Amino acid sequence: MVRQGRRVGLRLPHLTLRARLTLWAALATALAVALVVAGLFVVVNQYLRAAQVAALLTATSAVQERIEGAAQPFVLLSGRDLERIADADEQTRNLELRLLGPGGSAQTPRFPPGVEANLPPNVYALGDRLLVVRPLHDGTLLTVVSNAPVLSQTRRAFGQALAWLLPTALGLSLLLGWTVAGRLLAPVRALEGAAREIGAGGDLRRPVPGAGAGDELSRLALTLQEAFARLADAREREQDFVRAAAHDLRSPLAALTARVDATLARDRDAERYRMELREIGTDITRLADLANHLLLLARDPAALARVEVPLRDLAADAVDRARELRPEADVDLVAPAPVTVWGDRVLLGQAVWNLTANAVLHAPSATVTVTVGRDESGGGRVEVRDDGPGVPPDVLARLGEAFYRPDASRAAFGAGGHGLGLALVRRAAELHGGRLTLESPPGGGFVATLHLPERPPTGEARRAERVLGSAL
Repeated sequence: MVRQGRRVGLRLPHLTLRARLTLWAALATALAVALVVAGLFVVVNQYLRAAQVAALLTATSAVQERIEGAAQPFVLLSGRDLERIADADEQTRNLELRLLGPGGSAQTPRFPPGVEANLPPNVYALGDRLLVVRPLHDGTLLTVVSNAPVLSQTRRAFGQALAWLLPTALGLSLLLGWTVAGRLLAPVRALEGAAREIGAGGDLRRPVPGAGAGDELSRLALTLQEAFARLADAREREQDFVRAAAHDLRSPLAALTARVDATLARDRDAERYRMELREIGTDITRLADLANHLLLLARDPAALARVEVPLRDLAADAVDRARELRPEADVDLVAPAPVTVWGDRVLLGQAVWNLTANAVLHAPSATVTVTVGRDESGGGRVEVRDDGPGVPPDVLARLGEAFYRPDASRAAFGAGGHGLGLALVRRAAELHGGRLTLESPPGGGFVATLHLPERPPTGEARRAERVLGSAL
């Protein structure tokens, strides 16, 4: 039977940025100290080794001269004889000697065991010892061994230095790193406090301390200040939008409630009830249109369904609906060639309908012409032109603002009188990377043109292709 248990992981305590900077500084210092000590050890060790080898070679030459100057053959020298030769002066006193020839061998009493007898002439290292093998003139091999305690002493000295230097360097680096990190992060703490106060106080337009184009922290403060300003703008727009929406919803709801109360106040005949119900239905349709426009205005750009949209079909549908809305209206469609753009068909269809309905409702006796074609950039263009009385410049400058209605005589602007029609068209253009232009020539008439790019903006095009590919 397999027992299943919970995996227990090691959870490290959360470290502040100051502590992490300090630890990284200490680690870098320790690594630097270790590298410096290791480099010094290698250089000094090589230098001392070279000096020891040179001294040993000089001493070996001196010993060789003494041995070769002896009267008896080399192999007849005893270990004591070799010891006396080595003790002849201070330079060779600590050497151990061995003679090895065809006729026999001899060595000093303290010659280290384990030294191979058949080593070719050269210089060797045997632990802390240095060893020189040199041939004499009769073929006998002279082996000279020297203790090199200075090398082991050097290693011990470096080890001891590293043992106290590394902790000292770590302590100093921790102290210095903690102090420096605290000074470096002081502007960050000030920025954090300012952001907290701005968030708590709600004054998003309050200047952020240190904001500017200087170092990275100054640019970060400037970015936060600009972000807070954009949030303040968005909050103000949202508040204005909510207040205007509440105002525009309150009027039809109040009218609808009053009409229902009046209808129920006394008995009426069937025809009067039908008439009242038709008027109530009209109010409900108005509320539904208003709610639909609000939802379309608040639509998330990421939720748009990017597909190929035929603008000529949308314009033809809008013209048919306009003729049904106002049978007496003179509405014409000019679309010599099909024009296709990438976008959300529902949102673009509503935008084209709003432009057409605005023209029909604003200028009921005028001729309305809906033209579909390509614009100068290669994208799609839907132009709605009427030869009505036109729009004053002060009104033209504000058309397209949500809930803006010039006056009662122009309440038709905004698709149904709630001031959202042209605002929705402008919003749809922005979501598709296009634009809405409004013109009113001095001689009269009004022209609203919706410009749309042929392809969605970079990034959205790739996402649209992935969505379309998964759907297929």
